Amino acid sequence: MRIEPATLEDLPELVELVMALLEIEEDFQPDRDKQEKGLRLILEQPNRGRIFVIRTDYQIVGMVNLLFTISTAKGGFVILMEDVIIHPNHRGQGFGTRLVEYVIDFARKKDFKRITLLTDRISAESQRFFQKLGFAHSHMIPMRRNFDE
Repeated sequence: MRIEPATLEDLPELVELVMALLEIEEDFQPDRDKQEKGLRLILEQPNRGRIFVIRTDYQIVGMVNLLFTISTAKGGFVILMEDVIIHPNHRGQGFGTRLVEYVIDFARKKDFKRITLLTDRISAESQRFFQKLGFAHSHMIPMRRNFDE
């Protein structure tokens, strides 16, 4: 297994992984065209973020999406981490841990000041996974306003 940046050639497999993730999320409805467009926007402009994949020689088994922004509170660049997903056939084998640890190392090396993520409120398993990797609950709560519905 190796972890590396995704490429446009990986787009079909990335879309499938994100579709599978959104099928289990309460806040989102999977939409293949939207997922492909969003992934393409990141892949085509690396200054917006990165998508890292963990793969074998023949298949992507997991991915993570990082979006870059600036925090005035932190006085520097920060990461919004989304779409952490491991293919169901490969869960429980440490691939998710390896992928998130890779992101943490990437963030440190590139001098990012923080990684923020959203995890499903009802998934205690997801919350425990990220806590095990050093993430903590915030006093902030997410709020959003959608414009595409």
